[in-house]
Amino acid sequence: MDGACGKWGMAGGCGTVLPELLTSIPGPRSRELAVELRAHESRNVTYVSPGFPVFWERAQGTNVWDADGNRFLDLTSGFGVASLGYAPERMVAAMRDQAGRLYHAMGDVHPGVDKPALCRRLSQLTFEAWGRGPGKTILTNSGSEAVEAALKTAWLATRRRGVLAFTGGYHGLGYGALTVTGRHLFRDPFAAQLADFATFFPFPNCQHCPFGATGREPSACLPDCMNAFLAQVEALLKKRTIGAILVEPVQGRGGEVVPPNWFLPLLRSLADSSGALLIFDEIYTGFHRTGRRFACDRWGTTPDIVCLGKALTGGFPLAACVGTARAMDAAWPESTGEALHTSTFLGNPLGCRMALESLDLLESEPWSERVEALGNHLEAGLRRLQGGSKRWGWIRGLGLMRGIELLDGAGQPDAAGTGRLVEAMLARGIILLSGGTEQNVVSLTPPFTISEEEIDFALRQLGEASE
Repeated sequence: MDGACGKWGMAGGCGTVLPELLTSIPGPRSRELAVELRAHESRNVTYVSPGFPVFWERAQGTNVWDADGNRFLDLTSGFGVASLGYAPERMVAAMRDQAGRLYHAMGDVHPGVDKPALCRRLSQLTFEAWGRGPGKTILTNSGSEAVEAALKTAWLATRRRGVLAFTGGYHGLGYGALTVTGRHLFRDPFAAQLADFATFFPFPNCQHCPFGATGREPSACLPDCMNAFLAQVEALLKKRTIGAILVEPVQGRGGEVVPPNWFLPLLRSLADSSGALLIFDEIYTGFHRTGRRFACDRWGTTPDIVCLGKALTGGFPLAACVGTARAMDAAWPESTGEALHTSTFLGNPLGCRMALESLDLLESEPWSERVEALGNHLEAGLRRLQGGSKRWGWIRGLGLMRGIELLDGAGQPDAAGTGRLVEAMLARGIILLSGGTEQNVVSLTPPFTISEEEIDFALRQLGEASE
């Protein structure tokens, strides 16, 4: 099967699937490490059970090896980060070279030499490619920080404190990003300390329509839904208190939810008419994950600010807030020696070098075409799975960002069963995640280097494990 990748093996190799059930997961070393971690890490961080987790020791291509030597097929890309697989030779060589020369600089005082090139490259791939002139960048350490930089930009540019955000949206867990994250699980424990500048509107999910017309594909969305949404949002925007509209073009942790075709273009029109800045959170969806360089390209709609991360570096903690030069210059004054928004590790030399290498690899091949084709193959397999059991509900997503709902005997979301299924798949040598607002969506975001044979193997295992 290693040869199934063809030229796509350049990103680290497809790896080999595990044909047999693993007998002891977690193994003894992983169990020891879990005990040690539980003794010294906050108990709320890492979930520990008799069948979870395994501790990674190394990874290559689509495969991960744990501390006990077990090999796994990863269908998560490590939270969507390793889009080109693990340990591409070129990126490993670049990291070693950079670490030998410079792995820390003074990002907002005396930057490393690759920082200007990365900012220029991000401009080229975003606003210049969209025909909107140059873009300007604020580099950050995480996606959450990139979102907060975007929120600051919108406030400084418009002097309107309000943000229109969406239910089910996930933008990070820092207090600023948490304020605009539409998930009660994360918000409610800290609600007393959060600001009140976000107004949440329902994200138009055609399969579970918040306007009452449930059970449709996004392409068949009713005009009445758009009109109902428009009436509510226009009433808010007329107050002239909203400075930013923040949205994931396709919701990631919300369960791979694809909006109807009218949604993003309508947000663009509303932002233009109201003077608000339109912010797209493409941290998860960016760089070909949905079968386009950016998910918003599918709808021909561009933002004023885009937040990027995950696949940007292929594995190093670095993200970016990129805005039009007009928006960024309207917001941020010229530095007089003290930046209003910075951090110790801003523009880290290792991160900048890895981002440049990752972007070169992501633009060196027609990855969107491959992702689109593999995504269609994955969807076809999921539909076969869906047709073979009443436990499977709606299938959602684009490209290699797909989700399928798991239901209980009464046809209701089965969060507990989804958790058990993820553990059962781990014992079968396959790494999966659950997602969705009801935590009953099996999420599949494999590396782009995965083969059709590996996808088919994983789906067979998924079908058997769910019986």
